[in-house]
Amino acid sequence: MPITFIFYTHTSSPNSQHCDKRESRTMKLNVFVSLLLLLVSTATCCPPSDRRALLAFRAALHEPYLGIFNSWTGQDCCHNWYGVSCDSLTHRVADINLRGESEDPIFERAHRTGYMTGHISPAICDLARLSAITIADWKGISGEIPTCITRLPFLRTLDLIGNQISGGIPNDIGRLHRLAVLNVADNRISGSIPKSLTNLSSLMHLDLRNNLISGVIPPDFGRLTMLSRALLSGNRITGRIPESLTRIYRLADVDLSGNQLYGPIPASLGRMAVLATLNLDGNKFSGEIPQTLMTSSVMNLNLSRNMLQGKIPEGFGPRSYFTVLDLSYNNLKGPIPRSISGASFIGHLDLSHNHLCGRIPVGSPFSHLEAASFMYNDCLCGKPLRACLKN
Repeated sequence: MPITFIFYTHTSSPNSQHCDKRESRTMKLNVFVSLLLLLVSTATCCPPSDRRALLAFRAALHEPYLGIFNSWTGQDCCHNWYGVSCDSLTHRVADINLRGESEDPIFERAHRTGYMTGHISPAICDLARLSAITIADWKGISGEIPTCITRLPFLRTLDLIGNQISGGIPNDIGRLHRLAVLNVADNRISGSIPKSLTNLSSLMHLDLRNNLISGVIPPDFGRLTMLSRALLSGNRITGRIPESLTRIYRLADVDLSGNQLYGPIPASLGRMAVLATLNLDGNKFSGEIPQTLMTSSVMNLNLSRNMLQGKIPEGFGPRSYFTVLDLSYNNLKGPIPRSISGASFIGHLDLSHNHLCGRIPVGSPFSHLEAASFMYNDCLCGKPLRACLKN
């Protein structure tokens, strides 16, 4: 906003001098108001450096169908730029939220989900006050995660699910001490889990599912004391479940399925305070099923497609509540324990493809189960299978 200063020099009478003083005060007030308006206008816009960083970020991406970047015009990126939010005090860009699957009207009008190609430009790291980066479900974004992202000290959310991002998780990811959500599921991430990841003292949600991650789960995984969800399924992770994982008090959801983990299942998993979902299916676990899991807080337990041996543990009781109990495709032997009838609830039970033998117990939960739950065992009998032979 241009400001013009006008100065008058003249000789006047006392009366005219009095008028001049009033005019001078009025002129000063106008100048002050103009300066104030200029400052307010400047303060409520995003800084030019943030705007330049956003435009460089956009230049590395190609979105051909929805036109989500059409609104990225003008000088003020804090207002009406699709997916961009700014801090109300600093007016710095704080949030990039671009989802390829959304109920936003822009998707409803196009009658399609999003598709975007290109890569995530390192220019995003010039947005020094970013607290959330969500670039999710665009299906075609490739390239690597910019390593400079670990220099964003205020970052709390990094959500890149559902793309074609490759390369590794940045080695110094542990520098992001405020990070609460790390979601890179459904990409092509490779390499091992960085050792520094266990420095993420604020991390609550970790989702690495369906990538190409190899190596072991860090032995000091238990340092993630705030973690409530650890979703690592569908990778190439090897080794054993670290004992330290079982000491994460808040951990409620563990999915390690579809990896190459081996060794015994730690009995301490069954003593975790709030663990509700434990999916270990599709690995190479061996040994016996810990009895602690039968009376634990776990409600969804999937141990199928492993190399577990021995008998199904006794010890079911009123504390045994399972929406899903899947022990199929193992090497379990012996009878079905009678105590299983004492469970307070079992919604879905699958004992098929084992070496079980003997009479299927009667009553709940067996009365509502189909034959598929017991097929391909050695010599199970009784409803819903064939009748047992009388002695």
